[in-house]
Amino acid sequence: MSDGASESSSAAFCAELVRNHDFENYAATLFAPPRSRRALLALYAFNVEIAKVREQITQPLPGEIRLQWWTDMLAGAGHGGVEGNPVAAELLLAVRNHGLPVERLSRLIEAHQFDLYNDPMPDMTALEQYLDDTSCALFSLAARVVGHETDTMDHLARHAGLAHGIAQVIAQLGFDASRRQSFVPLQLLEQHGVDPEKMFAGQDTPALRAALRALAEDARSHLENAMAMLPDAPPRSRTVYLPLAMVRRAVNDQPRADNDPFMPRPASRLRILWTLWRASRARPFRD
Repeated sequence: MSDGASESSSAAFCAELVRNHDFENYAATLFAPPRSRRALLALYAFNVEIAKVREQITQPLPGEIRLQWWTDMLAGAGHGGVEGNPVAAELLLAVRNHGLPVERLSRLIEAHQFDLYNDPMPDMTALEQYLDDTSCALFSLAARVVGHETDTMDHLARHAGLAHGIAQVIAQLGFDASRRQSFVPLQLLEQHGVDPEKMFAGQDTPALRAALRALAEDARSHLENAMAMLPDAPPRSRTVYLPLAMVRRAVNDQPRADNDPFMPRPASRLRILWTLWRASRARPFRD
């Protein structure tokens, strides 16, 4: 296979991976500048690969080994097989073409080591640090791909990442609880009198709903800050933040009495496309 054909195949693989496992970000790339789409898909495919390690293992050690492979690859210490990994090949191309900081990508990998164990998230400070290295980093790196990086925009990426990450923590409660894992801070659960064993058993209690409402309000606060800062971002970079439109829907749905915290109602792909398209046509996502 020629180099050109190989690159095209790797790019197509990344696009399909993101389309199947992270449709919100896949949909957002449809509105991004064409020259940025390939690198964005490489970045999001890398994130999918790292985030899904926990689902592919039954013991922490194999997960540690898989994450270490990615860390070594970024450090140039991969022991064979890098050329045969389409996501790694596309990510390295994006790093070279867009000057993506390897250190930030490596921190994202390191943060996901937490996923491999069932240790509780201790408090909001720990959760925000985890999200800063994962969700916030993804927004920051994507913004760099489309061509801007300033201190102000880093603040935007942080608020966007915290809002989006907290919304995901709420949405994935049922899945995480089923494997006796909780990203909802233990301190917050204790403040509201939540019995972790009832949560792990999938019992919907008033105490748990109160804790989730408090978490959703924190997400809403970060979302409002991000949306207030968005008009100051260069127009071409705003498409990176289109998934925030889905965060608003999630935090608005959280207080509803018929919203079972253990049975999320994921939006259809058509709904996601419609929501992101409407957002792309409205301020503050456009001039």
